[in-house]
Amino acid sequence: METKTTLDADTLDMIQDLIQINVDSRDGLRDAVAQTENSAVTHLLKEVETERVKQAEDLVALMENNHEHARTSGSTAAAVHRAWMDIRSAVGGGDVAIISEAERGEDKIVEAYENAMKKNPASAVSDVIHRHYRAVKSAHDRVRNLRDQLANAS
Repeated sequence: METKTTLDADTLDMIQDLIQINVDSRDGLRDAVAQTENSAVTHLLKEVETERVKQAEDLVALMENNHEHARTSGSTAAAVHRAWMDIRSAVGGGDVAIISEAERGEDKIVEAYENAMKKNPASAVSDVIHRHYRAVKSAHDRVRNLRDQLANAS
């Protein structure tokens, strides 16, 4: 029987994937914050970034409790996404473009957590995954709502 300190290979792979997407999200949010001067956008994205850091730490701890090494660097795909965000901002996309790109990133992390819950529904870490998912879904919805407010104000 799997426990939090005796996770099987599939669960460890899932955790590693979730660490990666949390790191990617953190990096993308940091980049977005650097491109805006809108205080509402900055506040929300910094708040979500802090949440992603905590989630990655939770997941790294699970890996370490299983005597596994967690990869904590961002992915190439995320770096490409951030470069695209830089380009959109540089050509005058403004805060709506920045928050729209942030929402796209949030779509990806929501999808990753949904897939993790489907693939490993009875995992010993289901409680952690479900708690993270609720936070991710809430953050996604807050980013989407702010995007809608900014778009309507334009």
